[in-house]
Amino acid sequence: MTRTLDGEVLHVVPPEELDDYDIEDELQSMAESRYILVCRAGGKPSWLERVRSFFTRRPIEATTLVSETGADEGDEVTATVRETDLPGVYEATELRT
Repeated sequence: MTRTLDGEVLHVVPPEELDDYDIEDELQSMAESRYILVCRAGGKPSWLERVRSFFTRRPIEATTLVSETGADEGDEVTATVRETDLPGVYEATELRT
């Protein structure tokens, strides 16, 4: 089953740097020659949303995307994704910046 996720890219791990990070074995094998994008779910929050999140103690919801194409940190992306067995990790079938 596919769904669409919007997010702001917080961190990018390119395929050639996978060994430089302490990544769970299952995620590393899934991302073997692909990018890992750590994103803030819902996109870039406004100033007001950040203040409200701080006072309500609602943490940032992060999602991890495994994608054929990369993106830059700070980019807003929309991805069509498939769920994986790992919680919070999705395979991007289509990625738009």
